[in-house]
Amino acid sequence: MKKCLVTGSDGFIGRSLVKRLSIDYEVIGIERSNSKQLEPLVKQCDIVFHVGAIVDTTLSNPTEMLTCNYTFSKTLFDLAQKYNKKVVYSSSAACYGNGDNIPTNIYGWSKLLAEEYGMAKCDEFVALRYFNVYGPGEEHKGNMSSVAYQSQAKDVFTLFPKKPKRDFVFVDDVVSANVHAINCEKGVYEVGSGEARTFEDVLDILDKKYDYHDENKIPSWYQFFTKSEKLKWMPGWKPKHNIESGVKKYKEYLDG
Repeated sequence: MKKCLVTGSDGFIGRSLVKRLSIDYEVIGIERSNSKQLEPLVKQCDIVFHVGAIVDTTLSNPTEMLTCNYTFSKTLFDLAQKYNKKVVYSSSAACYGNGDNIPTNIYGWSKLLAEEYGMAKCDEFVALRYFNVYGPGEEHKGNMSSVAYQSQAKDVFTLFPKKPKRDFVFVDDVVSANVHAINCEKGVYEVGSGEARTFEDVLDILDKKYDYHDENKIPSWYQFFTKSEKLKWMPGWKPKHNIESGVKKYKEYLDG
C-alpha cells in the first residue's frame, strides 16, 4: 500500500482528510510543529498533504505564525523536491485580501509566501486556496470556528454590520478536493462553493436569532467579500454541497 504524509493530521481538516485517505493509503500523520523526524517521513512517503498551520487571524505574534506557516513549509517543500514527492498544499482565500491580491493580515501573508515558494521550488505542487470551511471536527478552533458552530452556544448571535459575504465550503468538499489534487497538474486552485452568501443566510438556515456589533468594532483587516470562481477550480472537481445542503448536514451532526 502506498504511503502519504499529512501534516496537521490532528486538526479540523486534517482529521477528515486522514479518514478519507486511509481507504487507499497508509497515512503518516504529524502535528504541525513536529519537524524533528520530517526528512525520513518525507523520504518514505509517496505524496505529501501539507494541511497543518496556525489559522488564528487575530494572532498578535507574527513571528510565531511565520515560523509555523512559512518557515516550516519551506523546509517541507525543500525535502519534497529533494525526494521527488508531490505536495498538495492547503492554502487560503486570505491570499486575496479584499480583492486586490494583497493579504490584509499576517495569516494571509504567511499562506501566500509559502504558496509562492512551493510553486517556485517544487516540480509537483498543487496549492488549494480554501474559502470559509465549516463542518464536523472544528470544535477545538474556538473563535476561529465557523458561525454555524459558534451560534450553537448562544440564543442571539452578534454579527458585524454591512452584511459581509463569504464563500462557505463544507469540509467534505475540501477533503474531496485534496483527493482530486493527487492527479491534478501543478497549479494554484480555488476550493469553494462558488456562491457568496451572508452570515445571516447561515443563521437563517439554522433558525438562529442575531443582532449586530457597532460598526467601529469591525477590524481593519476584515475581509468583506470572498467568492471562488468556477474557472479557477481544478478541472473535473466540483463541490457536492451548497450552503443549504451543507449547513443542514452540519446541523444534523451538531444535534447529535
